[in-house]
Amino acid sequence: MSERTFESARLRLARELRGWSQAELARQLAVTPAAISQFESGATKPSAETCEQLGRRLGVPVGFFSLALTEIHEGFFRSLRRTAVADRRKARAVAHIAHDLATHDSALNVIPRASIPEFPISVSAEIGEVEEVAAQVRRQWQVIPGPVPEMVELIERHGAAVIRLPLGSADVDAFSLPFDDRPVIVLGSDKNDRARSRFDASHELGHLVMHGQRLYGLPEVERQAHWFAAAFLMPRDDIYNELPRRVDWPILFDLKQKWKVSLAALLMRARTLGALSESNYLTAIKTASARGWRRVEPVPLGAPERPRMLNSLMTSSAGQKARISLPHHILDALAAAIP
Repeated sequence: MSERTFESARLRLARELRGWSQAELARQLAVTPAAISQFESGATKPSAETCEQLGRRLGVPVGFFSLALTEIHEGFFRSLRRTAVADRRKARAVAHIAHDLATHDSALNVIPRASIPEFPISVSAEIGEVEEVAAQVRRQWQVIPGPVPEMVELIERHGAAVIRLPLGSADVDAFSLPFDDRPVIVLGSDKNDRARSRFDASHELGHLVMHGQRLYGLPEVERQAHWFAAAFLMPRDDIYNELPRRVDWPILFDLKQKWKVSLAALLMRARTLGALSESNYLTAIKTASARGWRRVEPVPLGAPERPRMLNSLMTSSAGQKARISLPHHILDALAAAIP
């Protein structure tokens, strides 16, 4: 491989896929950490022989280092303080590989062109503005009033790549990377909860719509994404008259099945819209906690919704062409996650 084709950011990505530090990779190659740092910064370029060694140690084809990569976005992660840096970087690196696969030339006729709306808001925007953004997205996507039948399928239909993977951390439920050409949403498969997964998908859609590549890593934007998810899945005009004015569990159980959201999300929505008073809301939360419902809710909705488009691509002839220059151990992990 020619030195001229070496993309330094690809080395960092391959290292993070392994969960290694620069010092660990340096130890594996018997070079100094400073040498690895210079390779990753682009200050120096490895020789063809060193590239071969890097590929063998990191488990990636040598051609991987020559693929274009303009930047590595930090991504939208919740609870940044509690999420281990290594966990976050490895999960983000996997999402980059999913993006590589979904944007490969051979995949362009398999996955729809991305059409995620952009309604930028400021970090200080309040709930009313976020609710209006959610309503605009529903109108633009022609979502009929009422519950969203399949949240993941809706997002995929508008060109985002969605994958479900075991993220290996209790603090990483889902995250997204706002690539302009093909946004990527990763949903954790560690928690087998349909309602939670739907809310996670809507939450990440909110980031892509409202924050793009401008805002991330702030508590305010996470709160805005939560507001968006609740408003998108449970629009005020559609659900308000159905919400009980006092805690009525049978009614709430029925609403959970209809709207395909958790009891916790329903209670919070009822509180936000003023259907439930603060005291009634707190009573409901205390009751749910005492019954163990904060951990495992009653009225399960079944298995989480399954992403299909990227899965279909991986098993297609187009996907096989895209595999050649991508790390096989990550593609195999993605393939293993296909139900």
